[in-house]
Amino acid sequence: MDLDALRTFCAFVETGSFTRAAQQVCRTQSAVSMQMKKLEQELGNPLFIKQGRQLVLSTSGVHLASYAKQLLALHDEAYKQLKTGGGQTRVRLACPDDYAGTVLPKVVALLHQHLPRLDLQINCAPTDQLKAQLDQGLLDIVIATRSPSSEEGYFLQTSKGVWVKSPEFNYQPDMTLPMAIFQRDCKFHQAAVEGLLKAERQFNIIACCGSVSALTALVKANLAVGVMAEVSNISGLDIIADSTLPALPMIDIVLLHASHTHSPIKRELVKLIAENYKMLTGAD
Repeated sequence: MDLDALRTFCAFVETGSFTRAAQQVCRTQSAVSMQMKKLEQELGNPLFIKQGRQLVLSTSGVHLASYAKQLLALHDEAYKQLKTGGGQTRVRLACPDDYAGTVLPKVVALLHQHLPRLDLQINCAPTDQLKAQLDQGLLDIVIATRSPSSEEGYFLQTSKGVWVKSPEFNYQPDMTLPMAIFQRDCKFHQAAVEGLLKAERQFNIIACCGSVSALTALVKANLAVGVMAEVSNISGLDIIADSTLPALPMIDIVLLHASHTHSPIKRELVKLIAENYKMLTGAD
């Protein structure tokens, strides 16, 4: 079997999308479709079936997935050892800065535990940007927020959204609410704004922030109340206990792994790190 085709197949298994699989392996969607057709012809079995509007793995596809991951892991490990001569393993890790103070240190500690000779490069940016960079082969693993309908990545923990304020802020339930929130692609942004509109609560968005540090600074300066994941509240801001405020959603935080050629970190190790993380934090 063609290893490139198996890598593309695994990219689909990981992302659940031919569009993202094509991005990860740097091919067009038509080229990916052709690869999968040839693989099906070679094996003599369909690997995908239609479920509604989506393609999902057939029984043969599920069986192939486990073997393909093992074959690629063995190939990549052999390549890495022969290429580097057993030297340092360079891993490019990234996460939104929301999780830099809490989730990131635990993941870094586990990486060093499992990879003693680790050359770790870390970058912070919004989740959507990091997923795009992962698909382009610019990153190896990403700590990210998972879409509610998705099973992508390896689960680390959940966190609920909370309304926060500085201890000095004089919050009143009937006040016009000054808010500092994340950008519009954030789940909390949509839930907060739509909830306030439905409740006919007056509010004023002071700023849409691209980082938790900027949002936290505005809240600490008593310019606004904030909306963020509880896990991101490392500054010890007060959580506003007001049942009239809109409820905010729970989010899943996951570890995403790149499917690009010669990834320096094996999928099995990423899965193990996620399992170790859950044991460390007691996450379900």
